[in-house]
Amino acid sequence: MRQFQGRVYAIAYHYVGNREEARDLAQEIFVRLYQTRGRWAKADMFVPWLIRVSRNLCLDHLRRKRARPPAEDIPVEQMHTLAASGSTPEDEYIARVRRSVVHRALQALGHLSREMILLKEIQGLSLAEISSVLNIPVGTVKSRSNRARIELAQKVLALQDQERPEPAA
Repeated sequence: MRQFQGRVYAIAYHYVGNREEARDLAQEIFVRLYQTRGRWAKADMFVPWLIRVSRNLCLDHLRRKRARPPAEDIPVEQMHTLAASGSTPEDEYIARVRRSVVHRALQALGHLSREMILLKEIQGLSLAEISSVLNIPVGTVKSRSNRARIELAQKVLALQDQERPEPAA
């Protein structure tokens, strides 16, 4: 559990976008894994299998949540209060703004593109592992990954252009 808790939490967080909810979901994932410990994948396929199980449980959670929406949503700006140690307040502010832009751009992506960025760029899975997790051919993974990266870059650039202050006349 300790070896994979960060990875499972990161998957949950990227699907739900809320720290507390992601912690609860990660705990639920590990409980489910414990209950099904006799059906675990072989060692060489364990990580893709773990990610598939985590992904499926996250999607189930989102479906249940969509059926019963929360009373109040938390703004994205309040979710990013991570501070890097040893850096100046200005560096922290710049990093926070960049994270916020990337996070908003990720949220603006379509489901397939966001999932591809999550699995390949954030979780670091290989194309073959992603193919196994999603049950699609490697060629499809390659094309979706490339389109997702292009779409993310376009969204980030558009958000950065929106946030630049207008020059004074």
